[in-house]
Amino acid sequence: MVDDQRARAGGDVVLTRIGQAVMLHRGGDREEARNRLARLWAEIGPDGDPFHRCTLAHYLADTQDDPADELDWDLTALESARQAKAGPTGRDGERRAPPSRSVPAVAALLPSLHLSLAADYAALHRPGEARAELDRARRTAAPLADDEYGRGVRQAIERLGDRIAGSGGDGGGGEADGPGGEGADGTGDAEGSGGVGGTGGAGGGGDQSP
Repeated sequence: MVDDQRARAGGDVVLTRIGQAVMLHRGGDREEARNRLARLWAEIGPDGDPFHRCTLAHYLADTQDDPADELDWDLTALESARQAKAGPTGRDGERRAPPSRSVPAVAALLPSLHLSLAADYAALHRPGEARAELDRARRTAAPLADDEYGRGVRQAIERLGDRIAGSGGDGGGGEADGPGGEGADGTGDAEGSGGVGGTGGAGGGGDQSP
């Protein structure tokens, strides 16, 4: 899974640029990372590849200073994931093309998307919605392989669940700790190693609906 995603990132300029920005963010340059990702978002536009939009919005969420803005970007990422799985449609609602070839990668990213949303809602003191997203994260993580990525995601889900339970339901705000230590997106690098530009990613995995 990780090797496949590394190969995809290596041949995909957009994923490579996302990975470079993520590296900047994890190196401490949050503002420059946000600026680069925002420029790339504008370049891709609303008709860009849904998998690119999903991945980009997911990491743009990480760079936001306002928890409400982070939530908005994570919701955008989830909507883009749904579009990638369904395939592009025209204004009349008719499907214009088959689902994206990146559907397996999107399916593997879904647990991290839901985990990020759970952390967002916890930070905004919306415990009911946080628990609902955590349940979705658990369901979509179930088909993941028992590898570094799958184990890391499941551990991150349980850590956030423990934090929410231990703080009376709101997670105490802040970011969820994920596999591999500190992460920028409230999941603590829930994507594991490899992945987008070698920074964590969405490999294979089951095809679960968002």
